[in-house]
Amino acid sequence: MPLAMNREVFITCAVTGSGGTQDRSPHVPRSPKQIADSAIAAAKAGAAIVHCHVRDPETGKPRRDVSLYREVTERIRDADIDVVLNLTAGMGGDMVFGDVENPLPLRTPGTDMGGASDRVEHVRQCLPEICTLDCGTMNFNEADYVMTNTPGMLRAMGGMMTEMGVKPEIEAFDTGHLWFAKQLVEEGVLKCDALVQLCMGVPWGAPDDLNTFMAMVNNVPQEWTFSAFSLGRNQMAYAAAAVLAGGNVRVGLEDNLWLDKGVLATNAQLVERAVTIVENLGARVIGPDEVRKKLNLTKRAPLAA
Repeated sequence: MPLAMNREVFITCAVTGSGGTQDRSPHVPRSPKQIADSAIAAAKAGAAIVHCHVRDPETGKPRRDVSLYREVTERIRDADIDVVLNLTAGMGGDMVFGDVENPLPLRTPGTDMGGASDRVEHVRQCLPEICTLDCGTMNFNEADYVMTNTPGMLRAMGGMMTEMGVKPEIEAFDTGHLWFAKQLVEEGVLKCDALVQLCMGVPWGAPDDLNTFMAMVNNVPQEWTFSAFSLGRNQMAYAAAAVLAGGNVRVGLEDNLWLDKGVLATNAQLVERAVTIVENLGARVIGPDEVRKKLNLTKRAPLAA
């Protein structure tokens, strides 16, 4: 796609994630109330979209409990500020193998494999405007763990999301994920006005150097909308890079715990800093109503219990 700076930028806050960060910062929210409160604070700081996982309220470990998602959803929708809700659908594809000489049976705890309907049940019940679709299988920076998303699984989940009227946010961790996402659009599984998140610096996906980033950007079709992020110390640098390349911004504690060296951040502080970067570049931060118009989103109430 031809490069032109984006002058109308939306910011997504990735509130808590599913990584093992719960004991590394007191600001990483665990309970549904903490997650919702942090999301609401991020919205007040300038985030138009909040991207939410849920965690065990006691241990902080990632969960797929529909009741936790419903509580987060309801708390955010009852808040005194509007925000676009984006729920993860990336859980339920976790495989942890045995050692290199004895890979089977798969290890538990750690392995969590769900069917397509099971992996999107919380989306069906909560009906957020957006949910994520991780468009590929990938090794993370763990010896025997694989994030599993087969083509058949992605076709099924993507089709269900589209039928629900929930916009999939394609999570692209490498150029091959974009290649397959374009195939899903060609097949009609996803609509042609797709939304994609370019995920940079996640081991072992696309590294967060600018050459690789531009290769990702140049593989995004013209009619799609993209956002981008990087991990850790490069989070704010990629906020600027994404805007300059024509995209939108994601920040938040899912991807980075630090505001400055030695200073742990809150989600609201990360959003505030991103707002400053965007505005200092001469762009305008847009709100949830403008995002809904831009992305053709529908805001609905959850299904009855």
